[in-house]
Amino acid sequence: MKKLIIWQGALLKKIKLFFIITSLLIFSNISLASEKWILDRSISSIEFELPVLFAKNVKGKFNTIEGFVEIDLDKKENNKAIFSVAIADIEINYKKYKNLLLGEIFFDEKKFPIALVDTRKFSYSDEKEIVIDVEFTIKGKSQIIPLTIKITQLAEEVVQIQSDLQFSRTDFKIGIGNWKNTSILKDKVKIKTNLFLFKE
Repeated sequence: MKKLIIWQGALLKKIKLFFIITSLLIFSNISLASEKWILDRSISSIEFELPVLFAKNVKGKFNTIEGFVEIDLDKKENNKAIFSVAIADIEINYKKYKNLLLGEIFFDEKKFPIALVDTRKFSYSDEKEIVIDVEFTIKGKSQIIPLTIKITQLAEEVVQIQSDLQFSRTDFKIGIGNWKNTSILKDKVKIKTNLFLFKE
């Protein structure tokens, strides 16, 4: 009986060791199955432009940008990326209209401080250029917008992502009341991104 108890104890130790090793292998494979790239905020930029009739276009940039890209190394289908900007931290060429732009008539940044681009899941297999539908959220409203992305591998652990996005400001109620009219301040806003990401 004593030998049986000792034998059972030794067997349990082997089983526990087996499960520990198996768990470590599984979790190490999971961690290797995805690759994360983090935005370098110091050298990345997101700029915008809105045409104005008989005047200089409204031009500006967002200073506070956050984001990351996660690459699915196995299936290459469950990649995802999320990028956001802080509306309040904005620079525009029409400086005297900055408060108007941030106020309720346009961005209403106190109520909606963040604009967001979410790719959800997308396929990627080392292409130089891809076209994906992204969920663009601004001023509390979301819309699916096609986005062409140019990808440049600058080094083994550095990637540059460039893209051009265009959307209708009136679809997102950016400009209400008299400012909803698009005869002077046009409707189509162009956003140009130049992002640099480093492998985590």
